[in-house]
Amino acid sequence: MQKVNNTQYFKVHKDTEIIVSDVIQSVYAALTEKGYNPVNQIVGYVMSGDPTYITSHKGARSLIMKVERDEIVEELLRFYIDKDITYGKI
Repeated sequence: MQKVNNTQYFKVHKDTEIIVSDVIQSVYAALTEKGYNPVNQIVGYVMSGDPTYITSHKGARSLIMKVERDEIVEELLRFYIDKDITYGKI
């Protein structure tokens, strides 16, 4: 039997790092396949936090809930700004 006075250690193994752009692309594809307007659905999810805006097709709903909504907004804004700087619009 173990001693009760000793501290027990518990090590949590981190899941593989989630790349937000990959999540957005996967969710976009799943929404498109199901016939939804992916932009409207993703905006609805980001604004409300309600996961029912995202289809469960191909695990899209559980996938998008693995990233924070602010991370999605940051990634979309970063992509938009980088694209415009690259093409000289800003």
